[in-house]
Amino acid sequence: MRLSAREQTGLRAMIALAPFYGEGPTALSQVALSQDLPLPYLEQVAAVLRRAGLLESVRGARGGYSLSREPSQISVRDVLEALEGSVLSLDCLDPGIPECERESGCPARGVWLRVRDCLQDTLSEMTLADVMLSSRP
Repeated sequence: MRLSAREQTGLRAMIALAPFYGEGPTALSQVALSQDLPLPYLEQVAAVLRRAGLLESVRGARGGYSLSREPSQISVRDVLEALEGSVLSLDCLDPGIPECERESGCPARGVWLRVRDCLQDTLSEMTLADVMLSSRP
């Protein structure tokens, strides 16, 4: 599994904002600086996360972004799927794609289903609060 630059940027930003939950908005320039991220790209990613309901924004001199819910209520899966959709995208597993011709006789389908289910379960269980706690020195 390879995370896109957008997923990596978004997850890093969300983890960086998590400790400030409940303290008001944080300027994206501060997040960009602390995470060594390009501010224009971070602004684009933050806009996607805001539209997905994971971030709230406040305009103005004292504005910025904050998590829309407690860090313990936002899973890593929530963040990744808000940015790129399904965490494991394969045509044979996507309900929006017409049925695969080889589906009934595909020896790998069971593997992909198990991998997808395990990945989704793990990412659903792992919250920003968990990541924040595990990344402390």
